[in-house]
Amino acid sequence: MKKFAVCGVSKRANDMFIKPMIGTFKGTSRLVALLDKDPKRFEVCKSSFPKVKDVPEYKEDEFDKMLLETKPDVVIVTSRDDTHVDYILKALSNDIDVITEKPMTTTARDSSRVMKAEKKSKGKVTVTFNYRYSPYHMKIKELILSGKIGRVTSVDLNWYIDTYHGSSYFQRWNRMREFSGGLSIHKSSHHFDLVNWWLGQKPVEVFAFGALNYYGPESEHNPLKEDGRHCQTCHVKDDCSYYTRWNSRSNSAIVKDDHIDSDTKRKDGYTNYRPDQCIFDSEIEIEDTYTATVRYEKGALLSYSINFSLPYEGYRLTINGTKGRIETTEYHAPSRVPFPVPEQTIDYFPLFGSKETIHVVKQEGGHGGGDPVIQEDIFLGEAPHRGYSILSGSEDGAYAVTTGEAVWRSVKEKKPMLIEELLSEEQSLSRMS
Repeated sequence: MKKFAVCGVSKRANDMFIKPMIGTFKGTSRLVALLDKDPKRFEVCKSSFPKVKDVPEYKEDEFDKMLLETKPDVVIVTSRDDTHVDYILKALSNDIDVITEKPMTTTARDSSRVMKAEKKSKGKVTVTFNYRYSPYHMKIKELILSGKIGRVTSVDLNWYIDTYHGSSYFQRWNRMREFSGGLSIHKSSHHFDLVNWWLGQKPVEVFAFGALNYYGPESEHNPLKEDGRHCQTCHVKDDCSYYTRWNSRSNSAIVKDDHIDSDTKRKDGYTNYRPDQCIFDSEIEIEDTYTATVRYEKGALLSYSINFSLPYEGYRLTINGTKGRIETTEYHAPSRVPFPVPEQTIDYFPLFGSKETIHVVKQEGGHGGGDPVIQEDIFLGEAPHRGYSILSGSEDGAYAVTTGEAVWRSVKEKKPMLIEELLSEEQSLSRMS
């Protein structure tokens, strides 16, 4: 029986870890501690899951006390992105395993610190990149490993976030780079990890362009330049295209938050936090549009783009190799897509031959059926029959974060960024101090 402590009693913690821990995996796992800065989150968790009503609660500065009193085998980190590194480093310094949500950290420097600490620790870091576990993404990995397309030469990945999902990032804490690292880290690290994993290669160099096109005060969709508005009470919301697209005058949609179910009707919300902040506020400092080129250590090239304000959500992917090509298109959240959505398939084109269309066996559960499978690997150990590794470690987390940082820094500095130079900044700063 493994004992788990959860740092950051977020919505993700409740749904992804606590619920299965006390249900499906109750025979092998036990929740022994909850840590958070906001006592209201304990209330939400315990009202949702009465079985954990007696689990001890700890404040954010009581990590050492929590370890001493509950002696967990594993610390699960599901707090706000910028806080991950502190909990990871504290756990590793006590030789305790860590399971952390993506992104592992919000900077390349902190990722380097984690890898360095892990080498000195008996503890191990696991990063929950659940996109790997989509049945479509696993099938693509298997096709590449089978050699059907030969040596991969290039990847084209275009990711689309719709106006509902995309605008939500700019209503919440994610819009501040100090908290999220920017969306090239908070969101795109998922995508970079997928490509890194499919290729089995490390990224070497990144060049990118980016901009804030849709949100912030200069947006052409902003009905009024005025800071501090909230969707629930905004006096110009009926003139806001983003609001009226998803809400009627008689029915206001509650904004979904990745980390907590905050009540937008309360002025205090949770910890004075509201997830319906105005998407046109002047404090918004991150980009909503990126295109990037990534060069990999064995010669593969990635052409990547992401846009956080589009009419529908999904992605288009092509992977080219010396023997053929893979293509697939996904339409995510079909209920929000304003046209009929075809079933996702994977098309394989041999370099000299006819096309094959592959229909993938679907699975139930979140993130395309990936969540239940990664939960099994987390709580029961990796499935032995796959023939390839899929759970992510600290190095995977670090390269995903660093690629994301290289993207936004390339945008700001207008030059290519070398991945290893960003990762080595921590050692340089250490020598200087």
